[in-house]
Amino acid sequence: MALDELRSLLARHARPDLTTGIEDVLIFKAERPYPPTPTIYRTVLAVVAQGTKRLALGERVYHYHAGQCLIASVDLPVSSHFTEASPELPGLGVGLNLNPAAVADVLLRAAPGDLPDVGNDAPAGLAVSDASAELLDAVVRLVRLLDQPRDIPVLAPLVKREILWRLITGEQGAMVRQFGLPDSSLSHIARAVRWIRDNYMRRFLVEEVAQQAGMSVSAFHRNFQAVTAMSPIQFQKQIRLQHARLQLAADANDIGAISRRVGYGSISQFSREYRRQFGAPPSQDATRLRTAARTTP
Repeated sequence: MALDELRSLLARHARPDLTTGIEDVLIFKAERPYPPTPTIYRTVLAVVAQGTKRLALGERVYHYHAGQCLIASVDLPVSSHFTEASPELPGLGVGLNLNPAAVADVLLRAAPGDLPDVGNDAPAGLAVSDASAELLDAVVRLVRLLDQPRDIPVLAPLVKREILWRLITGEQGAMVRQFGLPDSSLSHIARAVRWIRDNYMRRFLVEEVAQQAGMSVSAFHRNFQAVTAMSPIQFQKQIRLQHARLQLAADANDIGAISRRVGYGSISQFSREYRRQFGAPPSQDATRLRTAARTTP
């Protein structure tokens, strides 16, 4: 079975830094169910070959397991972890970073009328579904190239294009098609998401970001909430707190300075929101993070 071969390939080629010899292909391996890890999910296709992953985006929670895939169509602040993993049966998954230009190129090759209209409203920025047999087969052939490095430059781009086609024509095809269209609602929201992510430390008016996205304020609010499961202000808060946590893990000596660097004017507000997000005040969480780093093999 394709899933059995995929497990074997991923277990053999997994590296601590997740990278592989194929550009934009990552391999995930976990030998125990680590605590939820806040991170920024880039635009990606992620396929689980073994174990179960849990991912939280705002108030939405997703679970996906062996034989299922997750697609992220915009950069989103999430927390994720394998909930089922052990040294004997490690959590295993493979990710392929998605590029809007590559999706657009595949869309241009489709015959007129082959694909339905994507609609006007932006879809959710994350979706989980069963991986089709055709998609799994293509993913296995892509990872299999790691055993034949000489073939990678020629064959990897072809298999990646096939994977994109399987996504475009699959259950989440409407989302992937919007991702590849520069004037779709999803692409407009993706631009706003990038702007907030790059300017997370400064205050902004929602009207200002809606204008950059080329939408009315009401349409922007509706589509932003649909894609990210958050309001623009809530999204900015998530980004701020994740950046603060990364800085605290490296140096927790001046919490006040860190809170100001990520855009908070009040350290009490920062501490309150940090505790609500991560379950502990900043200083206590920083100690916990450093202890976990020392004990992680």
